[in-house]
Amino acid sequence: MKVIELHASVTAGNDREAAALREEMRRQGTLLINLMSSPGAGKTTLLSRIIRDLPETGISVLEADIASTVDAGRIEALGAEAVQVHTDGMCHMDAGMTAEAVRALTPGRSRLAFLENVGNLICPAEYDTGAALSVMILSVPEGDDKPLKYPLIFQKSDALVITKLDALPYFDFQVEKCIQRAKKLNPKICIFPVSAKTGEGMAELERWLLESLKDWQEQSGR
Repeated sequence: MKVIELHASVTAGNDREAAALREEMRRQGTLLINLMSSPGAGKTTLLSRIIRDLPETGISVLEADIASTVDAGRIEALGAEAVQVHTDGMCHMDAGMTAEAVRALTPGRSRLAFLENVGNLICPAEYDTGAALSVMILSVPEGDDKPLKYPLIFQKSDALVITKLDALPYFDFQVEKCIQRAKKLNPKICIFPVSAKTGEGMAELERWLLESLKDWQEQSGR
């Protein structure tokens, strides 16, 4: 019986493209962040809040969806640049797709770029997009057991944003238990419980984003 292992070669090619994109973004001085979550976790709502809170930062968003332009329209309405990416049924973005979307951005306009990945807790964690940082969003209605069910995405993320804190009175979600489970999988992960609706916790998250941007630009010599 012949067995051909394809996964390693496919991901190796993607990893090379990802490394090249990271270097390109480093030269530009633009910090690219891969934002991952399940559908409905509040990625666009969170980004909208960040754009409103940090108007001088220069933010752009790459909106990855299987179909529609709804989220990109919401971002553009706030004055930020948005590029809509239709993945033709694919459940994730890879480095080649991300690089193509990045090339559609206006050169020099953005210092902080977010890739709003396809809503999915499995596939997006398996592919390096070329982003400098990966951030995972988990909303209160989803439950505090997600680190147990989907460990890889927590292991691959630099930060976890627990969203919709304003919904805590209505759901059986224990924030500390979720934090403990995430930290067990990834001791280095930064965790920010927030509510984009009320603003709770947003200052801490935005401070981390700005510090990460500063560090990235210092690496690029800017």
